[in-house]
Formats: sequence, C-alpha cells, structure tokens
Amino acid sequence: MTNKSITRSSIFLLTLGFSSGFVYAQRGEIESQTYEIVKEKSIEFAPATRIFDKVQPVQNETGKKKVNYQIIDPQINIASPKLTPAVGVASDEKQRQEQPEVLNNYIKLGGGNYGRFLGEAFVGGRPSEDLAFTAQLKHLSAANGPVEGKNSANALTNIKLGGKYIRNTYKVDGALEYDRKNYYFYGYKPQPEAYIVNRDSIRQTVNQFGISLGFENTDPSVAVDYGVKTTLNSLNDRYNASEIDWGTKLTASVPISKTFYAMLEADAFVNQRVDRLTYNRNLFRVQPTFKYAEQMYTVTAGLNVVNETDNQLDINKTKAFPVVNVDVTPFTGLHIFAGINGDIVRNTLKSMLAENQWLGPNVLIANTEKTAEISGGVKGEIGSGFNYEGKVAYARYRNFYYFNNSLADTSKFSVLYDPGKTKVLTISAQAGYNYNDLFKTSLKANFFDYAVANLEEPWQRPDLTLNWFNALTISKKLFVTADFYMLRGIKAKNFQTGEAVKLPVITDLNFKIDYLLTSNFSAFVAMNNVFGKEYQRYMYYPQQGLNFIGGLSFSF
Repeated sequence: MTNKSITRSSIFLLTLGFSSGFVYAQRGEIESQTYEIVKEKSIEFAPATRIFDKVQPVQNETGKKKVNYQIIDPQINIASPKLTPAVGVASDEKQRQEQPEVLNNYIKLGGGNYGRFLGEAFVGGRPSEDLAFTAQLKHLSAANGPVEGKNSANALTNIKLGGKYIRNTYKVDGALEYDRKNYYFYGYKPQPEAYIVNRDSIRQTVNQFGISLGFENTDPSVAVDYGVKTTLNSLNDRYNASEIDWGTKLTASVPISKTFYAMLEADAFVNQRVDRLTYNRNLFRVQPTFKYAEQMYTVTAGLNVVNETDNQLDINKTKAFPVVNVDVTPFTGLHIFAGINGDIVRNTLKSMLAENQWLGPNVLIANTEKTAEISGGVKGEIGSGFNYEGKVAYARYRNFYYFNNSLADTSKFSVLYDPGKTKVLTISAQAGYNYNDLFKTSLKANFFDYAVANLEEPWQRPDLTLNWFNALTISKKLFVTADFYMLRGIKAKNFQTGEAVKLPVITDLNFKIDYLLTSNFSAFVAMNNVFGKEYQRYMYYPQQGLNFIGGLSFSF
C-alpha cells in the first residue's frame, strides 16, 4: 500500500494491542535524583568566519558578555521538558576559571541519603595545536528509593570519549558514548505484608552505545560552506528489545550575492527495531531554502520534503511542507519574527525512552506529522545583560502521542496516538539577566492548550511549566546555584478501573553549593526536592523526597 498514512483504526488497535516498552535517560520526567552539573570542558578553537554567520542581521558587540537564552522551537515532546538542572555555566565551571588551565582535569567522589554514591572523572588533553580530546566517566546510583527501599533503587553509568582535529580549512570531530541504566518498575499496586515482590521480575536494564563522526569546512575563502555528520546508535534492554538507528545530516550554503544565499539541509535516517516484531523504519528529508538578508530584516523561504517508510505499518509516503521565516529588526536590540513550517517528526524507541523510562515491552512507535505550525514573537535586549523573548505558536498534528498507564499492567506505560488532527497552542515567555558573571538568572514559562481529536484528554501532558534558574558567585571560593520547577495540569487514567485523575501540581526546588578549599580541592553539596514532596510526574511513580549528596573534588 503506497502513499498511505496510518489509519485511525490501525493506530488505535495497534496502540491497544501493544503493551509498553523500555528506557534510557529520561527527558520528560522530573528526576529527583541528585546530578552533578559539570560543563564539559572541551578545548575550543577559534572558528573561521562562516557563511551562516554572515547572514545574521545583527552582530553582537565584541567584548561584552551576555546571557543568550533562546526559546527552542517546540518539538513533539513540547510539554515534557527535562526538569533536572541544565546549567549553561555551572558553579564548577566558574570555579575552574579561577584556576590555572592545568587544573581542568578532575576526580569527584560523593555520597548522600537513599544510599547515594557519585563517582566521576574527567580528563582532557591537547597533544598538538590541531588535536584535542576529552574523556569522562560518571557513575551515580541510589541503593534505595521512595517505594519499598531496594525495589525502587537505580543506577546510571556513562562513558564519553571525544576528539577534534582542526586545520585551517576543515574540522573533523568524533565521539563515542556508552550508557547503562538500571532501575525497577516500582509503580505496582500495594501488596499484603506477607507478600514479597520479586525484584528480578520488575527490573529493567537499558544499554546504549553511540558513535558519531563529523566533517566541516572552515575555510572562509571557499564560497560553498558545508558540513556533514553521521551518527550510529544502538540500544537494547532486559526484555530482548533492541534498536539500531543510523542518521546522517548534510548542511550547505552558497552565496548568490552579498545579500542572497542558497541553503540546503538533508537528512537520512535508517532504523531497525526488534521487539515482538521487526520494524524497518526509514526517513529521508531534503530542505532547500533561499535566504535574503538586509540590515533591517531577513527572509527565508523554501520547501521541506520528507519521505517516510515503515514495513510493519505499511507506510510509504512523501510530503512537502512550506518553510517561511521572517525576522525584522526595527532598531538594534529588538527582533520581531514570524514563520510557518511543517515536518514529519521522527519518533524512535530511544526518543520515547528519553521522555518516559517506564515504558513496557512491545510499545508502538510511529512518527508524528506536523501538518502546519504558525508562530510569531519578539526577542531582544534591554540595557546591559538583560534579554527577553516571547513566542506564540499554533500547530496541527496527526498521530500526536501521549503516555498513559498500560491496560495490561498499570506499572508500565503505553504510547497512545491521536490519529485525528490534534491542535496545540503554545505560549512561551522567558527572560534572563547577567550581572558581570557574579549573578545570573533566567525565568521561562510555557502554556499549552491541547484540542485532542480522538482521545478523551492529553494524558500525562502538563498545561503549564515554569523554570527559574539562579547562579550566584559570593566570593572567589563560594558559588551557589538554585533551580525551581513547576508543572501543572497533568491528567492520567487507569484503564482497568476507568478512573481518571488530575495529578497534584508539581513543585521542585534544588540547591547546589561549591566551596574552593585549595587550588586543587573543593567541596560540594547538592540538595534536591527541598520541599520534600513525593510528587508523581507519571502516575503511580512517586519521586524521592528531600535528597542530598555531598563530596569532594580534586582538580589536576
């Protein structure tokens, strides 16, 4: 069957027919685990002048440090933000800026309540002017959790290796990464005292390996600017599920005149997923655009042509979407922008587990079509160090997905798709301020309104999210960061009982303090979920209450 979208009946039946599936590091769930925030210390070389940089309508003044917060265009997981701290410059990084360059390598050890253990090491080197490398190892675990001790334990091990080779005319970079996550499906129903839950029966382990290689032109004298990057990821879990995903992205730009540019983006993704069935799911995208840039405005227009195939869902279709973006600068420091676009959003087992690690086996994975999105807003800077951005977007989707507890086993989650037209209104606003790197703050709020077509409710998606981050340098030795998160409006349903509930509002406050003892040693303590609420980002999964971790770091 060619050029055929997933029908309402097939998607709905497949969604109910499959149970749920696997895990990786979660992006949509609030992790009340304590994570050390360490900015990777890669060795950066001064970039050559790029064509992509030349077409920007406004150039920042050199020598002035500014907080450049930016609202990212909503992806399909628009209402499931990662709510653990994501710091642009962590206090650890600020601390290293006070030390000689030779002390950029470090070793960290720490522990805390819930039987927490943290071990981390980082090594970076520059054997020559052209070559740089980094290596990082991190292990974070909790021997106990919020439900029946060891039955809600967790452990995460991550290894990263990276390198860059930069010459006058080109740059080559590569990376290797291994991730292992072990945890338990502790969202089961309360059991009688005499009954002991078999930990092995609720255990999940996900192993992920990734390798990437990129090549980029850095020669400013060459008219054609280009870059290509290929990435291969593999994933397997304890329930004999696996996924291999290979993607390659090409970007290119060529000037036609001083103000007119032709640009091209092309993607190719080859994916095979093995579960109860074997799925071969491929997607190819080509997006040619033209860009006209003047001092006062920039206009980009083109087409986004996407082909997707799926042998199990009998899909082979090609669609074209318009791409139009306008940016007007009436005066320096203010941008007014608007645009319209569409796309087919890739959903993979890896991306789903990144949002919700509580997926069960044989979960249905299908792409989501963003038929059209219209957006507009303003962004700019006021005075020194203050910036803001506001945006409104209205989008229509097909096969928009939601998470909800599985009908067969409520301790695991299924993915539910809305085969009709889902309409999503998103209103985003954020502001940031930076005072001489002594104090940084950023506040971001997102409001979502969902008009579902064939489902009762937008299950497990909040209608309001709020994130407030602060970093304060008290002295050359003492640094403090604080994060506040809030989610509201999450609805869920137990399909076994037919009961629908609205989860309580989630509020989470985190603090981190670093103190430089000597030029080599520093002490740190991090406190998460200061309010001590065992909130549920996903139904039946209470998070840890007040938890902390403290330790020492040695730099060399």
